[in-house]
Amino acid sequence: MPHKLRKVRGQRGSRTHGWGRVGQHRNVGMRGGHGKAGRKKHKWTWVIRYEPNYFGKHGFKRAWVPTSETLNVGELDEQVNTLLTKGLAKKVEDGVAVDLGELGVDKLLGSGKVTQALIVTATSWSEAAAQKIEQAGGRVLSAVDDVAEDGDAPE
Repeated sequence: MPHKLRKVRGQRGSRTHGWGRVGQHRNVGMRGGHGKAGRKKHKWTWVIRYEPNYFGKHGFKRAWVPTSETLNVGELDEQVNTLLTKGLAKKVEDGVAVDLGELGVDKLLGSGKVTQALIVTATSWSEAAAQKIEQAGGRVLSAVDDVAEDGDAPE
């Protein structure tokens, strides 16, 4: 219950209410400010010792460059047996059918050797890749044409 005979009543007019020099017994206290205040002034030595890289710019932010996943025909030829066991490729009369879109590959490149007939469905490929696959008895199909034939392409 509030009453008028509180300590503060006797301290009215005393400026510090018994807490000594001005500024004591405030919430900021001996800290020298809230949070990161004073880092360029009275807390400068603390910054130099514990966070010397606090001020200034550091490094740079790279511009976003779109990348595409690529696969060489030599690597594809080596991985055909693994893809068959995982069900990501199918045996067909002409050879082995592989859809690179299911593998997350955007482009087929021409490095390496092709030892078996591959029927590859891809969105893009290099001329060297197409030549090597055709020389081995396979062919390269466009994934864009397959979508258009199915009627799923947006109009």
